[in-house]
Formats: sequence, structure tokens, C-alpha cells
Amino acid sequence: MHWVSVPTRWKDNDVYGHVNNAVHYSLMDTVINTWLIEEAGLDIHAGGSIGLCVESHCTYTASVSFPEVIRVGLRIGKLGRSSVRYELGLFKADGATLVAEGHFVHVFVDRDTRRPTEIGGGLRAAMERLVVA
Repeated sequence: MHWVSVPTRWKDNDVYGHVNNAVHYSLMDTVINTWLIEEAGLDIHAGGSIGLCVESHCTYTASVSFPEVIRVGLRIGKLGRSSVRYELGLFKADGATLVAEGHFVHVFVDRDTRRPTEIGGGLRAAMERLVVA
């Protein structure tokens, strides 16, 4: 499991006084892609393959508001030949109160042809460390 603490921002609150649902998706996407770049070595600018989001989902369970910190846990639920399902939990700073849970599915494709390509090398090795049994 990979953990990141993310502070909410003033602009994240909506007119109802809580973090808007679209922010949860943005946080999940940001945590995944930051991990891919910093921990898995994905070269988003010049690498031969890129990950395209083909599915996403989020279930909301509690409210959070600025200036709270959201604790995000990232794991991999399924690692295929060319696809990966990331699973995320968003918690209040206490680490016990679940705010939302969701998933993203990336299919890795050749940058130029957009045809599925095998996840290999260092990228696969890093992903394997996050796979849940």
C-alpha cells in the first residue's frame, strides 16, 4: 500500500460547504500518476507507452471540507498484461474515517499507434509491489 497525505484547498469546497465530488476523482488521478512518475519511473513525455483511463468509479461515504487533510491509500487490485486496476481509499486525516473509495483502470498503449502494449520492466516490478493478495 502506498500512502499520501493531500491538503484540501479553499477552492475545493462547493456551495454546500464540503469538498466537491469532482475533487475526489482529481485526487485519485493525481495520486496514481504521481506514483507512476516518481515510484514506477513512467516517462509521461517521451516514454514508448502511456496509460489511458478506460474506467473509473467512486463511492462517497463521508463529507470532508477545507482545510482538512485527506489521507489517500493506493493499491493494485489486478495487474494484467496491458491493464491495471488501481484501488484507492480516501480517509480523513485520522486514517480511520473513510471519505470515499474508488478505482481507476488504465490500459497501457503504444504512444504512437494507441494499440495495447505489455506492461514490462521497472513499471511492472513497481506495480507488483502494490498488488494485493
